[in-house]
Amino acid sequence: MKNKAIHDFYIKRIVKKLSALKQYQTIRTIFSINDYRFSQINIKIIRNISLVITVGVGDLKISNKPGDIIVTHALGSCIGVTVYDPEIQVGGMLHYMLPESDLDRAKAKKTPFMFADTGIPILFRSCYKLGAVKSRMIVKVAGGSSIMDDSGFFNIGKRNYASLRKILWRNNVLIHSEDTGGKGNRTIRLHISNGLVEVKESNKGYRPL
Repeated sequence: MKNKAIHDFYIKRIVKKLSALKQYQTIRTIFSINDYRFSQINIKIIRNISLVITVGVGDLKISNKPGDIIVTHALGSCIGVTVYDPEIQVGGMLHYMLPESDLDRAKAKKTPFMFADTGIPILFRSCYKLGAVKSRMIVKVAGGSSIMDDSGFFNIGKRNYASLRKILWRNNVLIHSEDTGGKGNRTIRLHISNGLVEVKESNKGYRPL
């Protein structure tokens, strides 16, 4: 009876937490609810449920929770930058739109993540606050396409990329891998658990970057 009481107690807690996360049905199909081990197993699962964190346009997100996945969509001429420290599992992602904050100082002050020269430094500093070290950080990049600019008159994608390279070069930071240029949109996601970055182009599946 004691074991059953403990079992029921944990089941109620698990169901309450998983229901809030909309994960209960999936978990229940894997483990029998009549199995005493269900309570113990799922306490671990709750801690490791992945939280998908979406980075909007002109936005930045960081995390040090191994279950998290950071993702951004619609990378056309915009560029997505991911950074990751594998030793302490800290990572972040920036989705910036324009190369230089000089284009609109007022907007840059209000939304610094919109620009490469204001967003990239904040991305690194935010990770440093969680214990990341620059020399350990792995940098990956995607985007910079020529969207609706067949003539190349604006060259926003190329200018965004050039600004990124300039900023990283000045700070002795190397790009470990990239998928830039072209004419399509991209989605990228960063897994905080292991630093895996995946990229997906329109109508294609994810592949490692």
